[in-house]
Amino acid sequence: METIKSKREFEKVFSGGKRVNHRLVRACVLRTDEGGFGKVAFVAPKRLGNAVYRNRCKRVLREAARLSGFPLEGADVILLATRQTHESHPSEVGRAIASLIERVGV
Repeated sequence: METIKSKREFEKVFSGGKRVNHRLVRACVLRTDEGGFGKVAFVAPKRLGNAVYRNRCKRVLREAARLSGFPLEGADVILLATRQTHESHPSEVGRAIASLIERVGV
C-alpha cells in the first residue's frame, strides 16, 4: 500500500478532495485521473493524546483499511482518527470506512 508522504500531496487531497465524517473515522477522498491504485494516508492529530495513543489509532486505521480492500483504484484517501477510533475494533472501523467510501461514490 503506497502512502501519501509529502506536504504537497496532502494539500492537493485536502484542497480538492471530498470530506466525509463518521463517528469512528473521518476521510478526505480525491479522485485521480491517473490509472492504477491511489495512495493512502493515516493521520492521528496531536490533540487526540500522546504518541502511544496516536500510534494505536493509526494501527487500527491501517488494519481497517487493509480489511476494506485498500488501496482504492483511482482515488487518493486520507483517513483521520477520532477519539472513538482508539477503543474500536478494526472490523468496526473497516465498516465505517466502507460506508464513507460508498458515500463519496468511489
